[in-house]
Formats: sequence, C-alpha cells, structure tokens
Amino acid sequence: MIGLLVLAAAAAGQPALKCDDAQTQSEINLCAVQEAKKADAALNRQWAATAAIMRAQDKGGYTPKDGRPGFYAALLDAQRAWIKFRDLECRVEGYAMRGGSAEPMTVSACLAQVTRARTAQLKDLVADYRP
Repeated sequence: MIGLLVLAAAAAGQPALKCDDAQTQSEINLCAVQEAKKADAALNRQWAATAAIMRAQDKGGYTPKDGRPGFYAALLDAQRAWIKFRDLECRVEGYAMRGGSAEPMTVSACLAQVTRARTAQLKDLVADYRP
C-alpha cells in the first residue's frame, strides 16, 4: 500500500519529499519507507559480497564429510530464516500503532533498523576472510 502511495505521488508530479522536515503523518510514513528501501539496498550489496565469499570458501578445496551443507547453503538458509524473522518482528512492532496512521511508519522504521543490523552481521561474518 505504501509503495503505491510513493508511485502515485511520483506519477502525479509531486515535489520530492523533504524528509528532514516532514510535516504530515503521510510524509513521515513515506520517508520511513524510503529509509527502509535504502537499508534494503545496502543489505543487498552486502549480501552479494558475503555470498560470493561463502561460495569461494565452498570451492576452496575443503569438502566436509559430515553431511552438513556448505558455507553458501548454510548462509542462504540463515538469510531465508532472517527474512521471515524480520517481517514478523516488524509486524509485531507495528502492532504498537495497530490500525493507526503511524503503523506504517513504525513498521518501516523497524525494517530499516533490523535490516541495518543484518547488514552489519553479514559484513562481520566475512571481515576476517582472506582470499
């Protein structure tokens, strides 16, 4: 729904949002969506870098005999679980404003915060990797 509002505003030729001076709840909600999108874009960049390193570790000659998944497969499983956690966690946080005009802002702010934290985790996971 929020995404549709952003597109509708852009299509209608609305002036760019000034998020440092948002005046209405609608503007605040839209700015929170923008922050969540920025955090998601940063996560996607870090995911690509981390996944590439995990794939390289899988190809590095070490073949475990314990039947567990490799580095990349384990990372992918963790990421899929994290996405589910993120969405459910932020839904719960949004319930603090359930049904109110600030609920979308609360959810988006949560998405941005949790996503930035995951981005840092992915970066830390491979910080010591030496190709």
